Amino acid sequence: MSTVGAEAEAAVADAFRQEWGRVVATLIRVTGDWDLAEECAQDAFARALECWPRDGVPRRPGAWLTTTARNRAVDRLRRTATEAVRLRELAALPGPEAQDSGAGGPGGVPDDRLRLIFTCCHPALSTEARVALTLRTLTGLTTAEIARAFLVPEPTMAKRLVRAKQRIRNAGIPYRVPPAELLPQRTAAVLAVLYLLFNEGYSATAGADLVRRGLCAEAIRLARCLAGLMPEQPEAAGLLALMLLHDARRAARTDDAGDLVPLEDQDRGRWDAGGIAEGVGLLDAALQQGRPGPYQVQAAIAACHATAARAADTDWPQIAALYGRLAVLAPSPVVELNRAVAVAMADGPAAGLALVGSLEASGALSGYHLLPATRADLLRRLGRAGEAADAYREALALTAAEAERRHLQRRLDEVSGRG
Repeated sequence: MSTVGAEAEAAVADAFRQEWGRVVATLIRVTGDWDLAEECAQDAFARALECWPRDGVPRRPGAWLTTTARNRAVDRLRRTATEAVRLRELAALPGPEAQDSGAGGPGGVPDDRLRLIFTCCHPALSTEARVALTLRTLTGLTTAEIARAFLVPEPTMAKRLVRAKQRIRNAGIPYRVPPAELLPQRTAAVLAVLYLLFNEGYSATAGADLVRRGLCAEAIRLARCLAGLMPEQPEAAGLLALMLLHDARRAARTDDAGDLVPLEDQDRGRWDAGGIAEGVGLLDAALQQGRPGPYQVQAAIAACHATAARAADTDWPQIAALYGRLAVLAPSPVVELNRAVAVAMADGPAAGLALVGSLEASGALSGYHLLPATRADLLRRLGRAGEAADAYREALALTAAEAERRHLQRRLDEVSGRG
């Protein structure tokens, strides 16, 4: 391949990452047909691979792609001769020179993308459908790629996507940003989907790899998009900050063999200083709006870890206090478990073990592998090796992620005298 061809191909790949969601969102708005929008967007990118090496990369790639996809949709609708109104709307879209793919305002492409995010995450859809549809329409991942990411057969994921689109059509779910009185609730649903996506990539629940970088990258990209489109929503910036602060530690979370490295043992020189700086800056700006929410508090906890030069410098009392605040804003047993860990680090393992015992008695985290894993680590620190070994065995029986299993097995071998 020539240098020009390679550069054009790289430009198409970059445009796909940046513009797919924009192009699809615009076509869905004016056609109302999700499948048609995706097919015409695919055709536009295929056309770019043919034209850009010959004609050069256009000045506004997003505008070129949107117009090409629009023209393809016009051709498709013209052949059916049944969509006169939508055909007129498509024909009225501005051409590539008039359209700025980064422009805002009523009807602008970013507004279309925001509508698409909220439609994909409508509360009428199941959580699984929200995540799958968000990945398919906003990132352009194929059905096969999404299925692999969530470890389900491709036909299962295909049916899930079809059902989600049918639900939108049959239920008449509007393609819009919700009205002001519903925005806080609906924004929370969108943020929850993006955070679920990030967490599945950052700490895979099953499979050989602890971190699935592609999912993390897509979640961060979507969160960055949402934060840019909704600067008045501090929780959107808080979520982006949280993702960046966690992702900044990604390179040090596993060793060369793919085994998990505990936070206190990680090589902090491998942490991404730029990502940490950006995350802290976003968090500071969000907190200045004076409306702290769960994602901002979690980002503050992550910042405490990320800004400590050494593990011994970590401000555990502050982290424990932040978890106490989080338990008020977003109460959950998992938050209480994390608070127990922070209390153990601040006040000693016995104090943390008492909190873990209360959680176990409640039964709220029955079957959750991190509960016995936490108890095991606290018992190990207290020198109660036999009890720790039993707890490690319990945790091993509950987790499917291979990297975590290897870590738990090593701990079990240590307390059993085999390490």
